[in-house]
Parts: sequence; C-alpha cells; structure tokens
Amino acid sequence: MIELAGIIILGILAQWVAWKFKIPAILPLILIGLLVGPIAAAYLSEDGSKWIEPVWNGEKGLFPGDSLYYFVSLAISIILFEGGLTLKRNEIKNVGPVITKLITLGSAITFFGSGILAHYIFDLSWEISFLFAGLIIVTGPTVITPILRNIPLKKDVSTVLKWEGILIDPIGALVAVLVFEFISVGGGGGFTKTALIEFGKILLFGTTFGFTFAHALTYAVNKKMIPHYLLNVVSLSTVLLVFVESEVFAHESGLLAVVVMGMVLGNGKLKNLKELLYFKESLSVLLISILFILLAANINISELMLLYTWKTAALFAIIVFIIRPLAVFGSTINSKLQFNEKLFISWVGPRGIVAAGIASLFGSKLLKQGVDGAEYITPLVFMIVLGTVLLNATTARLFAKMVGVFLKSSNAILFIGASKPSRLIASYLRDKGKRVVLIDSNKTFIEKAIEDDLEAINVNIYDDDLTDNIELNDVGYLIALTGNDAVNKYALTNFSEAFGEHGAFRLASSLEVINATTDERQGFFTPKDDYINLSEAFRENPTIKEVSISSQEEYDKIFEILANEEKSIPLFIEKGEGLYLIPEFEKLDVEKSGVILSYLGKDVGDDYKIEIDQEKVEIEDEEPLVETNAEPVKNEKKIKGI
Repeated sequence: MIELAGIIILGILAQWVAWKFKIPAILPLILIGLLVGPIAAAYLSEDGSKWIEPVWNGEKGLFPGDSLYYFVSLAISIILFEGGLTLKRNEIKNVGPVITKLITLGSAITFFGSGILAHYIFDLSWEISFLFAGLIIVTGPTVITPILRNIPLKKDVSTVLKWEGILIDPIGALVAVLVFEFISVGGGGGFTKTALIEFGKILLFGTTFGFTFAHALTYAVNKKMIPHYLLNVVSLSTVLLVFVESEVFAHESGLLAVVVMGMVLGNGKLKNLKELLYFKESLSVLLISILFILLAANINISELMLLYTWKTAALFAIIVFIIRPLAVFGSTINSKLQFNEKLFISWVGPRGIVAAGIASLFGSKLLKQGVDGAEYITPLVFMIVLGTVLLNATTARLFAKMVGVFLKSSNAILFIGASKPSRLIASYLRDKGKRVVLIDSNKTFIEKAIEDDLEAINVNIYDDDLTDNIELNDVGYLIALTGNDAVNKYALTNFSEAFGEHGAFRLASSLEVINATTDERQGFFTPKDDYINLSEAFRENPTIKEVSISSQEEYDKIFEILANEEKSIPLFIEKGEGLYLIPEFEKLDVEKSGVILSYLGKDVGDDYKIEIDQEKVEIEDEEPLVETNAEPVKNEKKIKGI
C-alpha cells in the first residue's frame, strides 16, 4: 500500500516539477524511478533491496507474474487513444505527404540503420539488434509536446512533429512485435509467411475494431443512450474493450485499434468530445506518472552497468546525429519545408512512453526465454529515451534560434469568440494574408467558422490547457470579441502574456460604455463600441468597407464621422505593407496620411472629403504633425503591424 501510494505521489510531484521548469515530465519521472529502484538497491538500501520493487516474475513485488505486463499494455492503450483524439484532418493540409513519408520511409531508414549499428557496435545478434531498432522508431507526443510548447514555430513544423509522434507509436510497436515473433518462433524460412500473416491480421483487426467501435460510441452518445454522468467511464471501458478484443483476434493489434478509434472520434461528430478529452488527459497524466516510475524502477543496476562503455555514446551519437537526419531529409524531398525547418525536425526526435514500455515488456519476456543479448534491450532503449529527451529539452529552443526557425515575431491573431462579426473580421484578415485562429465554446459557431475556411478550435476559455496548444505558438495578438464582458476581461487577464506579445484587445463592456471609462490600452474599437453595437453594425451592414485617406485632416474627419454614426466601427489601418489595429496605429509616430481605413458600417463614400471642402480647409498649407524625416520611416519598419 505504501509503495503504490508513494508511486502516485512521486509521479504527480514529478509532473509539477516538469510544469514548473518547462521540461518534459518523462525526465524527472525516469530519474525518480531510477532513484527508488536500481540506485536505491545499490547505494541507499542496507539490505540491497529497491525502495519500489515492481517484480515481473515470481510472487513478490507490486505486480507479480505477468501483472505488470497487463497493466502496462492497458495503460499505453489509453495514452495512445487520448493522442488519437487530438489528431485533426484539417491540420495536415500542407504537410500530409511529409507525415506519411516520415512514418513509412523515415521509419524504415531508422529501423535498418539502427539495427545495423547495434549489431556491429555491441556485437548483438541480428534479431536482438532489430528488436532494439524497432523500439526506437517511435517518438511520442508525451515528450514532444512539452518541448515544443515554449518554442514559437511555424504551424507546419509543429504539426509535422506532433502527428509523427502520435502516428508512429503503433507503427513502431507493430515492427517490434514482428521482430519479437521472429525471435520467439526461432526464425527460419517459415517466418516470412508467418510475419506476413501476422501483419495482415494486425492491420485488419486493428482498423476494423477501432473504426467500428468509434462509430458505435458516437451513435450511443449522440442518441443519449448513455447518461451524462457515465459518459467518461463508459468511454474508458469501451477503449479497454476495443484493445482487449483486438488483441484476442490478433496479438499486438490493440495499439493500432485504439489509435484508429481515437482518430475517428476526434474527427467525427461526437457530442461532448471536449469532456471526453479532458477526462482522458487527466487519466493519461496519472498513468504516465505511474508507468515511468515503475518501468525505471524495474531496471537492475547490473543492466545499467552494461551501458558504462564508449559503445553506448557511439550508438547514441550516430542514431541522433546521423540516422535521424537521414530519415527526415529522405522523407521531405520535394516537400515545401525549407532546409532549416528540415534541420530542426531532424534535431527533435525524443523517444517516449511506448518505446520504454514495450522494451520492458519484450526484454523481460526474452530474458525468461534465455535469449542471448536480451539483457541489453531495456537499458539500451531507456538510454535512448533519457538521452534524447534530455538533449531536446535543453537545446531545442536554442537550436531553433540557431537554424532560424524560431519565430522572432509572433504575428498570428487569436480571436476569443467566433460569432458572425468575429468570423467576418477574421475572414478579412485571412484574405490579407494573416493567420487567424478563432476559439469559442459554442460548437455551432466553430462549425460555421470551419465552413468559412477559418482555423477554429472548440474550447472553453476557462481551460488552462489552452496555452499548451503548440499550434498557437506563433500567436502574437489577442482579441476578445464575445458578448460576455466577464469572458473578455478574463481572456486578457489570463492569456495576454501567452498570446498578446504585440497587444491584447477587447470590446468595451456595457458598463464602460455607459460610464465612458474604457481602458484605452485594451480597447479594440472606439470607447463606445461594445458587443451590442458591433452586432447591430454587422446586422445592418455585414461587409467590411475600405476608404483611402490622403491627409491628416481627412483621417481626423472620417473618424469623427464614424464616431457620430452609432452603427459604424473602424477596424484596421493599412499603410504601405503594414496592417495595423487602430489602437496600435495611433501609437506610431508616423503621418496619418496615405493610408487605407477598413471599417464596419454604412458606406461614407467621399462625404468626409466634401465636408472638408465645405469647411474650406487648406490641406496644403497645414503644418504636418510629424516631419517627413528618416525617423518615422524607421519606426514604421520596426513595427509592421499584424
């Protein structure tokens, strides 16, 4: 009881440390596992026993016999299912072929290259060498996501790494299973036929069970056949059922089945998907915390001492600095990715939970069978896992800056709220070549935004994990346009630091409009424009209009006209190559001439010019507010707007 409680407490503590220092949780988890396991047995315990003893065979330990094997298998299935839920088809429009090649051609290069290396460097048999190679094919979302979370990258680069990490897990497991079967049956000429049959069975039953049960669960949930309070536990039991049933029909097909099920659910029309995802995320955190400590503690000090040689460093260096780049560059030939982007993807390839978990499973089984060299499987894989995580966690940000993929300026725009006015403004910015992302808890609004070919995410603004979304790393503007004043203020208070590098703006609240107390630093429109005025302006004039302004006087006059018109709202200023929010442009020390104003409201046409003429304003004789010297131009280049 004390050991089990200790694992959970230490696991959550490691997760907190990882969050605090912005590192992958796998790093402190493995270190804690090694501390309470082999290190404690060798140096800290008087009787030479581990503080936590997860014995695989025998009658002692937390998981005697094959209990740990079953626990690890079920836990990994839940983790991979949660990863499959996060995969969205619309994310890979630009990089789909690259991802496909990475998980096929890239995997093949890694498999054969690493297998040959392990054979000649460690003098392992070909069977053990290629089992090791199959296990380290995988990367894993649980280690890549924390690394990328704090690095602003182009969306395509982060998407490639995210999808590769999730999709390659079952592929690496499949390859490892085939090699394990080869070793178990003793090789021989009949293996080719056996392997092909096993491969076909895994694909057939894995995809069939995953696809079928995903649609069945969707139907049951949408038809309200499952009460809301049972939704999470029913979905969990369904995942376990899919995994077990698939395993019964085809050994080791369960991982593929749960990933397929997750992908189908995540891209389908399942109601309550967000609730399901939050539950699975919390469960995955707990399972990962327990698994890594258990698996690391299960290693013996004698196995670790096998790595105390120059051969270990040579194997690690060649796999990381030669094999991985060969796989990436070979898979990205003729792609739209730039050389520096390929170089960064080559650098980031940390191995995760699937590699460590399956290595422990197969390594222990082969040791029980007395296979020569089996003692190397678990420590070698853990060495690759720990080494790649440590390398990437400490150097990825610096390397991104060195190769030039680190976004110096985050210019994407995040809209809080996806109502009709928000979608109109977002579409205007998108047509101007800007990246715009809308978030809203209203699923209908999000579906409408996607129909308008806008990036949109169905998420609750009160969810803290919004900042964990690596696809939002390049966001530098935050604009809150919901009809809820509290939500708008909450968004700026809690997310300005993460998404408001260049500015965070919101609608004026109803109370601020009445009292004329709008915070000018946060106002997106004029102080009188709250959600009601925005909605009315959109309803009467649902198009964004543009008007050219040639002088400071014209600039002042048109803003005066729009201010007096209740249902007209100025939006953006376009000057040269820059597009600016109104509050942003007002702060620039440049002439307010030669610009294009976009606004929502009735067409003012050239009325403002006529009024200027009627007032007999001599524009040519006016003193410019800003002298046309080099400094304003310099400032304008320095701040390019959204």
